[in-house]
Amino acid sequence: MTTNQNSPKGRDTSSPAVLEVVELGFQWQGLDPFIFTMHHLDEYPEGDENQGPGGSLAGRRIGSDFSGIDGWSMYHGAIVPGFPQHPHRGFETVTVVRRGYVDHSDSLGATARYGGGDVQWLTTGSGIQHAEMFPLIRDDADNPLELFQIWLNLPPQSKMVPAYFRMLWSEEIPTIEPTPGVSVDVIAGELGGHRAPHAPPDSWASNPLGDMAIWLIRVDGGATWELPPHAEGLNRMLHFFDGEGAVVDGMQISSGSGIRLRSDLPASVTALDGPAEFLLLQGRPIGAPVFQMGPFVMNTPEELQQAFDDYRRTGFGGWPWASPDPVHARTDGRFALHADGTVEHREMQPAP
Repeated sequence: MTTNQNSPKGRDTSSPAVLEVVELGFQWQGLDPFIFTMHHLDEYPEGDENQGPGGSLAGRRIGSDFSGIDGWSMYHGAIVPGFPQHPHRGFETVTVVRRGYVDHSDSLGATARYGGGDVQWLTTGSGIQHAEMFPLIRDDADNPLELFQIWLNLPPQSKMVPAYFRMLWSEEIPTIEPTPGVSVDVIAGELGGHRAPHAPPDSWASNPLGDMAIWLIRVDGGATWELPPHAEGLNRMLHFFDGEGAVVDGMQISSGSGIRLRSDLPASVTALDGPAEFLLLQGRPIGAPVFQMGPFVMNTPEELQQAFDDYRRTGFGGWPWASPDPVHARTDGRFALHADGTVEHREMQPAP
């Protein structure tokens, strides 16, 4: 069981803007209102007739394969990599797919295929089951997958709202160039007058008090950008996840580091010896107790126990799909079928 998040422990600094530098590790610990972030990077091979990996799965613990053999994992998938049917309550998942595709299905009867820069924002609320499978669509070339899944807490008054998801299609997410050699995808919040698409209505990101920002930042080698200041009292973490080296507010930083920043001060970011990539997460703390066990995030131990009891009793609406790990046809494009019957379609993105 995880209780209230404190700041990660790391190296203190003398920089005005840099409060702390921590090692990211496998699961990136979040600062309130964020719970944690996972960065999946899998170099999948060509897909077989089932859109699973071509070739042998020998040596893998099928059903729980996090081995990274040959640069990729099956996770909880048996045929297609991914995460078959599982429940959630009390928080949100923000799934940012940079490369590859995700097939979503849920207990509300909604389903989708998204990727290539798309974001799915899922409010789990009072409870939902869903599956997140990684179809290997191409049968004549490799199928690299890169995604972030960010777990974002819900405030107490929104813990039990109805489950809901929204697609933020890549074509709708602003990508701006605030200075030469720098580009920023504005997934949540606002930067330079460019505002991200709306988050779901009950999200902390939809509350003006939340002061949320989720930005993907790319800095060319030798380029510098000054991260602008915002309101005081926010939690702001800059995750340096790819690159040879960077300097943040005068401190040299290695890749795989999280840099906790003061939100009310600017901080310069310079890439060294080639491009560098960062994920910035910012928000005003919700300040409520956090009790997490597995797929549920609540405010008290009693609420956590109730979540398990409710799931065992109701299945959060049951499972309307023929299998726990549904995938769409190889020829299907990017789309979303929502629980209310609304359908969105987008063209497939060019292969990386």
